[in-house]
Amino acid sequence: MSQTAADSSSSTRDKALTKVCEERVEIDKSDQRVRRMFASIARRYDLLNHLLSLNIDRSWRRFTTRKVPPQPGVPVLDCCTGTADLALAYDRAAKGLTRVIGTDFCREMLLLGEGKVRKHGATGRVVLIEGDTQRLPVPSDTFGVVSVAFGLRNVRDTVRGIDEMIRTARPQGKVAILEFSRPRGRFLGRIYLAFFRHVLPHLGQAIAPNQDQAYHYLPRTVLSFPDGQDMINLLGSRGLIELRMYPLTLGIATLYVGTKPSKGGASYGQEPTR
Repeated sequence: MSQTAADSSSSTRDKALTKVCEERVEIDKSDQRVRRMFASIARRYDLLNHLLSLNIDRSWRRFTTRKVPPQPGVPVLDCCTGTADLALAYDRAAKGLTRVIGTDFCREMLLLGEGKVRKHGATGRVVLIEGDTQRLPVPSDTFGVVSVAFGLRNVRDTVRGIDEMIRTARPQGKVAILEFSRPRGRFLGRIYLAFFRHVLPHLGQAIAPNQDQAYHYLPRTVLSFPDGQDMINLLGSRGLIELRMYPLTLGIATLYVGTKPSKGGASYGQEPTR
């Protein structure tokens, strides 16, 4: 096959996989809208999520740190860290022996996260910085674990966010994505869809009123985001290897794990344009 034909085939494949990430209904995921929305619900965000999941989301984060454990002395990067729940879970798992950096582009969420870092006595070990997952303000090939929990679906350009996570992982480092998914069972799936479409938006708006109707937006992003084998295929197309997925709580959430290969490949090692 000629280089031109190979490039064309690769481009077609990338477009097909990128299309998986496009919403089945139009959703405004502009950076400005998403940042404003999370700023408006920041103070109620943790409470609402814990209530809605009956605190199961805590166990999902612990599971993530067990399946993708930190290595002593090798830093961890948590993208879309929000109020730093997963960053703090990694700090606990590392027993204070690893620096954990959390990034998020919503300053209001980070301010709440910084309060939690101080409360847990993790100041200096967990460092939160303002930054967009589409353009992470950290060097390439640095982190033993690059994680994200319930945030990737809110990144405007999903593929670019994944590429940035891969870029910042060191060779043989792990990329861990914890995200809501759709249960496959017919009965549970119907209950799940009904809850997400009809109960969650109204409950969320009652607890955390906001002009952007965040809890109408969030269920739509879950229902339109690639999950299961679609996500595995997408991660593989970006160059990750040793891909695994772990459905959690009857498939309500899924942990996806991949390994960055040794140095090489078009997806790695390029610093973002500032």
